[in-house]
Parts: sequence; C-alpha cells; structure tokens
Amino acid sequence: MICRTFSVVELSSSDIDTHASDLCRVLMDSVADGAAISFMATLTMADAERFWRKDVRTAVESGRRHLFGVFIDSRLVGTVQLITGMPPNQPHRAEISKMIVHPQSRRLGLGRALMTAALDAARRANKVLVTLDTRTGDVSEALYRSVGFEQAGVIPDFAFDPDGQARHATTYMYRYL
Repeated sequence: MICRTFSVVELSSSDIDTHASDLCRVLMDSVADGAAISFMATLTMADAERFWRKDVRTAVESGRRHLFGVFIDSRLVGTVQLITGMPPNQPHRAEISKMIVHPQSRRLGLGRALMTAALDAARRANKVLVTLDTRTGDVSEALYRSVGFEQAGVIPDFAFDPDGQARHATTYMYRYL
C-alpha cells in the first residue's frame, strides 16, 4: 500500500460503532498474521466485535482509556490504546495497550504516529511514566525503543503465540515523559 497521507485521531465511544468493521478487520487480520495481542488465531468476528463494542467502548466511555486510530484515505488501518485509569497508588502512570497496525499498512510510520499521539495524551493527562509489554523480539519492540522506551525485564513463557503452538517471552518496557 502506498501511503500518501494519513491522520491520527482520538476515537470516541460512538466512533467505535462507526468504524466497527475496520476495527474488527484490523484486529482479526493482525491476529491471523501472528500478532501477539492477547487473542488466539481462532478469533471470530463475534469475539472481535464484543472486544471493541463492549470491552473497549465501556473503558473509553468511562474515561479510563483513550483509543487512537490511524486512517489512510478515510479507512482505519491501525489503533493504539492508552490506559489512564490506574489503581489509586499509581495515578502518575499510564499504560500502552493493543498497538495494532494492519499487516498491509505496516512500515509506513503509522505505528510511530500512533505512539506519538498516545504519549502526547499521557502528557496532557499529567502522567509521568508510561509502561507496556510486548512479545520479546517482536518488531514492535524496536518501535518502542525508537520512541524512548527502555526494557524493565523479560518474563519467559508468558503467553502462547496466536497459533497456540508455542509460548513466548514478554518484555516489559517503560518510558518517563
């Protein structure tokens, strides 16, 4: 895919319904491509819709989570979530979750743009520390390092790959703002 222009926007809870088809496509195609984002390759459309329309929408409506989408030619091709609703002893911290760019739209700078939007939102929310976890050795690990995240540690055998055949390690990372 040739990327002429793209835009990153924060999505409201009603935007989740508007873009549900694209959100589900990005999630399902990424999992099918092997993305380690907590879902198995058996992910159904019903499960993907439930994730976006129930789980994410509820958190966005409550203000505890921010959802950003990246669009090329009016089509949503990636997302990232910033969790700002943290436990009472962690009001200074936010967490990056579900950084997803459709397999056909990768290597175009979209992930970096999504991360920039999420980190800017964390600053506006007066957060000073942002954390995340990623499959150890995944291409996303290099992206996170390139935007200033540092490794905190690695947990072996943390989760199964989407195909359910092998377990992978997870790297925890952090960044001060």
